[in-house]
Amino acid sequence: MTNNISFPRLGISFDIDPVALRIGSKEIYWYALIILAGFLLGLLLASAKSEKRSIKKDNVWDIALIGIVAGIIGARIYYVLFSLDEFKDSFLDVFKIWEGGLAIYGGIIGALISTCIYCKVQKINLPNTLDVCCVGLLLGQSIGRWGNFVNCEVYGGVTDSLFGMSINGAEPVQPLFLYESLWSLAGVILILLLRGKKTKNGQVFLFYIFWYSCGRLVLEGMRDTSYILYLIPGVLGISQFVAALLILLSIAGFIYVTMSKKKCFVPLPPITADESSQKNDDLEQKEQ
Repeated sequence: MTNNISFPRLGISFDIDPVALRIGSKEIYWYALIILAGFLLGLLLASAKSEKRSIKKDNVWDIALIGIVAGIIGARIYYVLFSLDEFKDSFLDVFKIWEGGLAIYGGIIGALISTCIYCKVQKINLPNTLDVCCVGLLLGQSIGRWGNFVNCEVYGGVTDSLFGMSINGAEPVQPLFLYESLWSLAGVILILLLRGKKTKNGQVFLFYIFWYSCGRLVLEGMRDTSYILYLIPGVLGISQFVAALLILLSIAGFIYVTMSKKKCFVPLPPITADESSQKNDDLEQKEQ
């Protein structure tokens, strides 16, 4: 089904079919392609200079591939736990993730758990690893929100603002997917500008948690109620509660990490073969 998505006050209109490709009886959706693009671009960004920060590219790829599986599992578990009434008649529906029902915070928690286990097994510094990988995760989240645009979902209440979005001719609503995408992109830019100035491992990751949660806290309050998982029905959404809690924890964690006596381990770039040879020649000359 093709949907018309327009921004009346901007004079922009799109006719979008959620299905990108049809191969025989199989349909490939734009949502899946956009999520895949976000994953790959985020992974490339995270691994681009990871070795200068003591994390091998192979480790970043391993963490990402394991994390996406753990993230999907975590996102589904999170959603199911707070929507048990939807599954009381059929337990097997819990496994039908293709029908929707994934919560982003659950995905982050799942990926974080798998990363902790991986770093423990591989004996890699966890805080530094999280610092390296979080920028890619945030970029992936920024791009992935455009999958919601194609699916005509994640929007707020009726508005007359400049960016009001109309779906199939209905009254314009707040395009929350756009706001969150731009907020996440701004976070990516800030991290890229500031991560070289960190004084302790873990600071960058804690900033990511703080930044993303601030955005979610505000945007969840603007969301259409049909998309909100409530902790207190009609009063407090689960995501709002989690966002507020994470803001407090990230601030406390940042202060604790910054005041700790542990030194920030940021190694120098690997020595090249030419540099190594030059150093050996210099040593030989000194010995002579």
